[in-house]
Amino acid sequence: MRDELGAVMDRAHSAMQAESLLRQKKYSLVLVNRIFDGDGSSGVDFIADLKKQADSPPVMLISDYTDAQQAAIGNGAAPGFGKSSLGSAETIDRLKQAIAASQPKSAGDAMGRTTTRNPQ
Repeated sequence: MRDELGAVMDRAHSAMQAESLLRQKKYSLVLVNRIFDGDGSSGVDFIADLKKQADSPPVMLISDYTDAQQAAIGNGAAPGFGKSSLGSAETIDRLKQAIAASQPKSAGDAMGRTTTRNPQ
């Protein structure tokens, strides 16, 4: 999946570790498991806390459970995906779109026009 996205990924095994990473650098997208494997804490609760921050990055839940996905979306997450569809074309496309949407737009893009430079 990293190759398809051209992304660098950092792993956090607990909510505390994820919070520390988020304080250290800016992320284009945060993927959160339903349950953190290191401490057993809730990914949905982590998302709820994260999305309370004004400058929070986009976030998606990784879970095959519909109720967990709905809870994450209700707390401000983008629609996520399940582990069973991790490498699917649809999931890769969803991730690419989420990452692209998080990138800052140039002034020309924001105004609905593009600027080209004619080298001479």
